[in-house]
Amino acid sequence: MTEENNCHENAMAERVNWILKNEFCLDQTFDSMAHARSATKNAINLYKEIRLHLPLDFKTPNMVYNLAA
Repeated sequence: MTEENNCHENAMAERVNWILKNEFCLDQTFDSMAHARSATKNAINLYKEIRLHLPLDFKTPNMVYNLAA
């Protein structure tokens, strides 16, 4: 899942996968590919725009990104 075979990048990707599967219930079997895509898109949107992150001082990733821009 990494671009340069960096084991540290893989740990971050695995953490995000765990969050998507366990907090946003993406570990289920979906009826169709369209349903799976829709659920994944919604989960990522919640993760980036609504879910507060402790390491980001209880801000969303989008809030931090917009502050840096």
